[in-house]
Amino acid sequence: MAEVVFDKASRIYTPGAKPAVDSLDLTIADGDLVVLVGPSGSGKSTALRMLAGLEPIDAGSVRIDGRDVVDVPSKDRDIAMVFQNYALYPSKTVAENMAFPLKMRGMEKEERGRRVRQAADMLGLTEYLDRKPKALSGGQRQRVAMGRAIVREPQVFLMDEPLSNLDAKMRVQTRAQIAEMQNRLEVSTVYVTHDQVEAMTMGDKVAVLADGQLQQYATPPELYDRPINSFVAGFIGSPAMNLLELPRSASGVTLGGVEIPLPRDVSDAAGSRDRLTVGIRPEDWVLESTDADAGSVVKAVVDVVEELGSESYLYAHLADDTSTSIVVRGPGRVQVRFGDPIAVRPNPDALHVFDVETGRRLP
Repeated sequence: MAEVVFDKASRIYTPGAKPAVDSLDLTIADGDLVVLVGPSGSGKSTALRMLAGLEPIDAGSVRIDGRDVVDVPSKDRDIAMVFQNYALYPSKTVAENMAFPLKMRGMEKEERGRRVRQAADMLGLTEYLDRKPKALSGGQRQRVAMGRAIVREPQVFLMDEPLSNLDAKMRVQTRAQIAEMQNRLEVSTVYVTHDQVEAMTMGDKVAVLADGQLQQYATPPELYDRPINSFVAGFIGSPAMNLLELPRSASGVTLGGVEIPLPRDVSDAAGSRDRLTVGIRPEDWVLESTDADAGSVVKAVVDVVEELGSESYLYAHLADDTSTSIVVRGPGRVQVRFGDPIAVRPNPDALHVFDVETGRRLP
């Protein structure tokens, strides 16, 4: 086990161009599972490859257990990596695939067998040890790839989108197995994904990246409840948070002709700004009767209704502004369809307010 530290680490592919990873400051505590998440091109996989020694570090440093590994070859960093591609040897059995890195290190056969059996038991692969990869499902092959990493007993596990080739059901199952495995082994783990559901359900902490820069590093509840800027607010959550640029009013902001009050500290932090970006999560709208007081509710027209289990999601546009859309989550199956009018009231205690120009949270 080991603490991992990115200390202003940068990777620049083209001199003079914007860095792929820009002065990354990130500390992964000993034994934590930390997820790097972000859109395509955010720098998450590059950061992982820098830690693995597969990409050079152009500035700053990366430390594993206090040791600067910038000039340390990948094979000497005491890490084990699981890739998106299983990369199994088709001619070898599961046991032989898992034992291969130990065999290459010259480990005794008895110790290799012990480690393979222990990893196979942990991953539910014991009955498949004599099979070859072609006789396994995709999820089983991925577990073999994880077993090959586990038997090395490294200081750090690195996982680069290991579930992206699996179907939805298998992803959920394997996700739970990875989290359980990591919890049992208590090995520091860095996991890269573009899937925010994976990030929010697996990580002890989550690092959100965009354009090569760290946007926020926090626990999943903190990311959801208090995003530090409008990018994180819009990226975390499915469906995404409503982000609306609204004009200031006497006591708050105005949406659809309705004044929404802002808390005093937020209003004070906003200063003299005449417009603010206001975030409202779909679950923070309250559905009202369409004949409610027109001065107290926002009127909209339904564009799409999605019924997901015991919840409904309404995609709508403001009645007096077709260019402004909102997403509302309703309890149960709501009795509205395309073209129906709805009336909603935002919960003022659940608003997220950001500066329009910088995107930073206020206050």
